[in-house]
Amino acid sequence: MRAKSSHNLPTDSTLLRNWRRWESGESRPDDFYAPIIAAAFDTVTAAFFPKARPNRDDELLSSTGMDTLEFIGRLRMSDISSATLDAIRITAERLCCEYPFADPHELHTEGTAWLRRITSLLDGRLTLAQHREVLVLAGWVALLVGCVDYDLGRRTAAEATRRAALSLGQEADHPEIVGWGAEMAAWFAITQGNYRGAIEVAESALDNCRGMGVGVQLAAQQAKAWARIGDREAMERALERGRNILRQLDNPANLDNHFVVDAQKFDFYAMDCCRVAGDNRPAEAYARQVIRSATGLDGSVRQPMRVSEAQLTLAVVAVRDRDLELAVDEAMRAFEGKRRSLPSLLWIAGEAAREMIERYPSDPRTRTYLEQLRVLSMS
Repeated sequence: MRAKSSHNLPTDSTLLRNWRRWESGESRPDDFYAPIIAAAFDTVTAAFFPKARPNRDDELLSSTGMDTLEFIGRLRMSDISSATLDAIRITAERLCCEYPFADPHELHTEGTAWLRRITSLLDGRLTLAQHREVLVLAGWVALLVGCVDYDLGRRTAAEATRRAALSLGQEADHPEIVGWGAEMAAWFAITQGNYRGAIEVAESALDNCRGMGVGVQLAAQQAKAWARIGDREAMERALERGRNILRQLDNPANLDNHFVVDAQKFDFYAMDCCRVAGDNRPAEAYARQVIRSATGLDGSVRQPMRVSEAQLTLAVVAVRDRDLELAVDEAMRAFEGKRRSLPSLLWIAGEAAREMIERYPSDPRTRTYLEQLRVLSMS
């Protein structure tokens, strides 16, 4: 390219990056680079980069006009097949099912790549039904990517992706995606100590989500926030609200999907509320049930993040029972999992630390736990 150009070109590394983008089809050489590339292959620009020929349908329509029947037929035309949409739908479902256990960095990379592919379909010709379907699929994958962003401690990116998912849900008129966008906002708020903000954002979305699984989760986030404010009555009302929605739902077909709520997931939230409210025995019972439900018959852990919070719940109960040795052991086990949601884990682990400091402020085992917590916070 340098030999064929009369102008100064960028560095080799920049040219290589550009070449890879052009070769992959991610972008097209502009009017400056196109003649140089064509010359490098001893041809002319028009032969190497032919201009797109007008679509025959477009030529006919522009010359003869369209009546109503032709217009409707045009709306039904598409550049993608139903098989393509089915494949994307299956992939989006798989990604959402891998959320609980997959390596977050790998899941984020794959999710982001698929989000780009899905949204690129919007530039093509779609039927109205396909257009909405693509918006919905992009919305689900954006929700997933936002969750993983937050798990990795990328708050700014997580909020930006959450807003994008919310916008996609609103454009597609999909109340469930809109509801999960609100649920994520409540989750972000509560793990950052903004309890009343979490309650308000959940309340704003609940009316439109009463017959959906996300409504259960919105009510559960409210219950967690009320528990930390210290309003036990409001906490119990929110939990009952969630149970009432859950009772009305059909049994979900796929419990592995992160955006599916079932009784086991609700037990996880009830465990949190009982622990914070000081109901030690119910909290312990819920924690053991969460661990059993999240563990396969072969001992493999299917829901490691839930198990970590259940172990921290057992640690809190143990320290309240004046068994610091057991408390530290359970808490340390919670830090061992490779799949973690860092903000949530630090939040619950910090609550466990306060329990230890309150009862055993100078005990070496408390200091050991606090040091491990400090290391975790820096990861």
